[in-house]
Amino acid sequence: MRECVYKFCKAICLVYGQRYLCKPTINDIHQLYTVHECKHGFPGMLGSIDCMHWSWSLCPNAWRGQYMRGDHKEPTIILEAIASHELRIWHAFFGPAGANNDINVLDQSPVFNDIYLGKSHDVPFQANGVAYKRGYDGF
Repeated sequence: MRECVYKFCKAICLVYGQRYLCKPTINDIHQLYTVHECKHGFPGMLGSIDCMHWSWSLCPNAWRGQYMRGDHKEPTIILEAIASHELRIWHAFFGPAGANNDINVLDQSPVFNDIYLGKSHDVPFQANGVAYKRGYDGF
């Protein structure tokens, strides 16, 4: 089973990775800004970020405590993802052991770390008359 899942994931990455599983380019960001501002009235929006808990019923017993939460009956692993309206996945990150809530995952998120460290694209936008150098410019 494990080998099948590995081969499936590898095939998905080979077939769809270059188009649908990649970080946005500067041109992509400009297009996303335009779409979200025109359609939703949100200038500077790239997409939706969300964390979801996937049940892990076959979690090894030795690891169960690291992946348990009181509001879930079995261990979960957290996926943080950002997707566009075109179903392009700009970012996917599985929270490490001990990251049992969305805030802990966001704290270790490569997306927010890149923004904090100044590694994200500088694609300016304006909202409410205020110019921003990039998304989450408050860091």
